Amino acid sequence: MKKIITKPFDREKIPPRQAWWGMPVVWIWSLYATFGTHLKIHKENTKSLKPPFILLGSHHAFNDFCVTPLAIFPHRANYVSELEGFKNYGEWPYRQVGCLGTRKFVNDIALVRNIKNVLNRGDILVMYPEARYANVGTSSELPVSVGKLVKLMGVPLVTLNMHGNYLQQPIWNLKIRKGVRLEAQMKVLFTSEELKTASVDEINNALKEALSYDEYKWQLEQKMKIDVPFRAEGLHMPLYKCRSCQKEGTMQSKGSEIFCTSCGASWNMNEYGQLESKNSSSESCEKIHIPDWYEWERKTVEDEIKNGNYKLDCLVHVESLPNAKNFINCGTGHLIHNADGFYLTFKDYDKSEVETLFFASETLISLHTEYAYRDKYGMCITLSTLDNTYYLFPKQNEKVAAELSAKHMNPPVEDPNQFGDVEEKYSFFNPTKIQFATEYFYKLKRKLLK
Repeated sequence: MKKIITKPFDREKIPPRQAWWGMPVVWIWSLYATFGTHLKIHKENTKSLKPPFILLGSHHAFNDFCVTPLAIFPHRANYVSELEGFKNYGEWPYRQVGCLGTRKFVNDIALVRNIKNVLNRGDILVMYPEARYANVGTSSELPVSVGKLVKLMGVPLVTLNMHGNYLQQPIWNLKIRKGVRLEAQMKVLFTSEELKTASVDEINNALKEALSYDEYKWQLEQKMKIDVPFRAEGLHMPLYKCRSCQKEGTMQSKGSEIFCTSCGASWNMNEYGQLESKNSSSESCEKIHIPDWYEWERKTVEDEIKNGNYKLDCLVHVESLPNAKNFINCGTGHLIHNADGFYLTFKDYDKSEVETLFFASETLISLHTEYAYRDKYGMCITLSTLDNTYYLFPKQNEKVAAELSAKHMNPPVEDPNQFGDVEEKYSFFNPTKIQFATEYFYKLKRKLLK
C-alpha cells in the first residue's frame, strides 16, 4: 500500500540554476515540440539585452513552455510553475530544468524572495502572469501586483506575446491540430533606467497592451485554415449557454458542430475559427466570433449577480495537493459561492472533524479552471491556500467521483447529511461560469467597477 505523504511543499527552498545538462534537454525538447509549426520569433529592442531580466509571457497552452526557451536562447532561465507540474514530472527533474513552485491566485511572499534570488545571481525569471491557459484564445486581466513586482525588482522587463499555441491545442480539447503555424513577438518593454521613473500604473498599462491577444481574430487575419474534423469538439464547455434559448448546460459538440440539446440550434465551426449559423429559410449565414459568445456569457453572469439570481451551492469531490508527491482524497465537500467568496466545508486529511475553509472574493482576481482534468477526471476548479491546493470536481458526475475514489487509499466521505441542508445538491457547475462570477466579485469587493 502506497504511503500518503502530507508534508507541504517547501516554498522557501532556493531554486537551483537551470542545470548545465538541463539546458540542451530543454532546447531539444522545444525544437521537437515546435517542429513543423514554422515558428517565427520577432524581436524588438533586444540586440543589447542580457540577463538578468524578467520575461512575462502570454499563456495559451502547454507549448508556451517550448516557445519561450527558443526565444531566449542561448540563455538559461528559471520558470515560475504551478505545483501540479512538479507532481506530474517529479520535483527533482522539474527543479533541475529551472522551475520555481507556487500555487495559483495566492499571495506568496516566498516566491517573491526566490524571484529576487534568481535575478541577483544574474539569471532570467520567466513568468506567465495570466496564471492559466486561455479559455477561448483571448487574454485575461493581469493583477496589479505584477507591475509592483517589476518595479520592485528593477531589472529590464521583456514581454513575449505568442500566437498559435492556443489554436494548436485549446484547453477544451487537447488533441494537437497539425498544420497550425506559431509566431511570437518578443520585446523589451522597459529598461532598468526607464523603470526608475515609470509608475506602477504605467507599467501595468504597457503590459496590458503588450500581452493582449485574440487568437481567432489572428487566425482570420492570417487566413490560416484549421480543417481537422474534430475542431469544435469540447467547445461546448466554455460556451456552456445557448445563444438561442438561453439555457445553461444544454450545449454539446461533435466534429465541427456545436449545438443545443434543448432547442436544437446548431452552429458549424468553419476552417477559420468562426461559428456559422444557417437559416433554413434563406441562404444567409450568420457568423459568430467565438470570444463574443464568451463575453456575452460573462455579461449574463454579471446580470445574474446584479439581480440576485447567481447561486452556486453544490456537493463536490475534494482532492488535496499539499506537495509534489501525491494527491490526497478528501471525499465529499459542500461548496458555496457568493459575493463574499467561497465556503468549502469538508473533512481535510489532517483533521478529525468537518470544517469550513473560506476564500475571500477580494483575494481572488480569477480562478483556475479545468474542463477535462488530465483528460480523464472531468471539469473542476481549484482553490488554494499557501500550503494546499484543493481540486473540486462536481459530484453530479458520479462516474468521475467513482474513478477518483478508486485511486486512493483513504475512503471518501459520501454522506451528504454531514453538511446539513444543501440548497441544491446538484447546482449547475461550470468552471467558466464560476470564473466569471469570481472575477466580478473581485472587482465588486475591490471597488473597481464603474
